Amino acid sequence: MTQKMPRLFLALWPDETVREQLAALAKQLVSQPVPSANLHMTLVFPGASSPDQQACIIDAAAQLSGEPLSLQLDYLGGFPRPAIQWLGCQHIPNALQALADACQGLLPTCGYVPETRRFVPHVTLSRKVRQPCFRVIETPIHWQVDDFALLESCPEKGGVRYRVIEKWGLGNAGSCV
Repeated sequence: MTQKMPRLFLALWPDETVREQLAALAKQLVSQPVPSANLHMTLVFPGASSPDQQACIIDAAAQLSGEPLSLQLDYLGGFPRPAIQWLGCQHIPNALQALADACQGLLPTCGYVPETRRFVPHVTLSRKVRQPCFRVIETPIHWQVDDFALLESCPEKGGVRYRVIEKWGLGNAGSCV
């Protein structure tokens, strides 16, 4: 039996305080929230990855030097076509865009085709939403981001679970958290 290659992505992974705030807001805003353990902000999604590609991502990401950043999650938005309701930022910090661009830039080195869609920073709150809402959130969630992570999407009965493979600190190029 052939084993499927793991599906990997680089993301911002919230600490427990931010995760709890995101989960509480999701429960207020959507009828079927994403499991709180899966809340994150994807930077880039290379997808199915060989062991060599995973090792390449780990090596390349360890060399990235980004700045710690502060996010203000204050905008409820959506993607109508994949039917997703999300929480994002009205104003994207330059440091976040730079980190996403740097992550995107390492993909060709590791044998991936770069993403062509524009980066839209967001935390998915719910899937299969018929008509996503679009509005400013009265009480934003503040998220101090000091690291980013490589995650694996692990299929499970009834959905997926995300597993952190590696984390790297921002402001300390090459340091593993």
